[in-house]
Amino acid sequence: MKRIILSGGGTGGHIYPAVAVAEALKRKYGEEVEILFVGAEGKMEMEKIPALGYRIEGLPVAGLQRRLTLSNLLLPFKVATSVRRAKRVIRDFGADIVVGFGGYASAPVLWAAQRLGIPTVIQEQNSYAGLTNKLLSKRAKRICVAYDNMERFFPKERIVMTGNPLRGRFSAGGDNREEALRYYGFNDQMPVVLVVGGSLGTRTLNEMMKAWIAGLDGVAPVQVIWQTGKFYEREMQEFLRNHPTKNIWQGAFIERMDYAYAAADVVLSRSGACTVSELCLVAKPTIFVPSPNVSEDHQTKNAMALVEKGAAEIVRDSEAVAKGMAEAVALATNEERLEMLAANISKLAISDSAMRVVEVIDEELKRA
Repeated sequence: MKRIILSGGGTGGHIYPAVAVAEALKRKYGEEVEILFVGAEGKMEMEKIPALGYRIEGLPVAGLQRRLTLSNLLLPFKVATSVRRAKRVIRDFGADIVVGFGGYASAPVLWAAQRLGIPTVIQEQNSYAGLTNKLLSKRAKRICVAYDNMERFFPKERIVMTGNPLRGRFSAGGDNREEALRYYGFNDQMPVVLVVGGSLGTRTLNEMMKAWIAGLDGVAPVQVIWQTGKFYEREMQEFLRNHPTKNIWQGAFIERMDYAYAAADVVLSRSGACTVSELCLVAKPTIFVPSPNVSEDHQTKNAMALVEKGAAEIVRDSEAVAKGMAEAVALATNEERLEMLAANISKLAISDSAMRVVEVIDEELKRA
């Protein structure tokens, strides 16, 4: 029996790659593997992981706040407690290997495992490695990455290009576009722009849509799938009631992301690591609007890694409200540019990322 700890959380960008790897481990080993997740108390993984049928242990670790708070003063005590508890969890579970996917809990678990002599593997999702992973990589057996040139941060001989593991099936041209257009009540006579800001939504992209719609005469020049996020849903529904506009589908959440991608000619999106990987797989011409509110400006660096290869375009968050949709509409009608972006982004796709990570884990288990 192989006993494997997967640790990561705080956001879906850390949780779902870990879940994708768990699913791939089950496919490879069947009943011969036991998986334990370790997350941070009070974070979304403590609900999401059990709902998917996996066991999880929580640690009291928390992140550093940007201002002086009681939480920051207590942080060293929480980290020390988390490391002690992580050691106990690792021993009690009898872990053969620990894999970290980032997030609050990942650091103390990997740190504890390395001090106990348990092999560790890091899965770095972004194009710019954070300080924690750079420090932990010194004792990690392998570092799985999704971008080129990561030897800037990690020992070159331990880097493995795996891509970012994704749940679900995403592929270029894999879905029926006609069916997808019908699903949204659209036709094939006008281009489709997908505006997506994550499950909670993105204020910048929603304000961009409001500014653009306010300048129209009630009929959009392109068809738009506008995902507002549940946090902004009522506000945006009220706005549309006051500014009724044809050719726009609005929803808090997109149930059929496969249909949204199949219908879209252009995607306007944030540039979180998993989102970037999905867009590579579906080969969609994309304009990234990186969030400025993430550590070490990861989203801008993720986006620029594609922009520099001619595989995407970028609009800064500060400029998006004024010109984001105008650029999307212009791109949607530029066939030559669309074909080039689609071809270039497709070259960056890695469809078997989860299994690549599993193969790395398997190799380290055999070496242990």
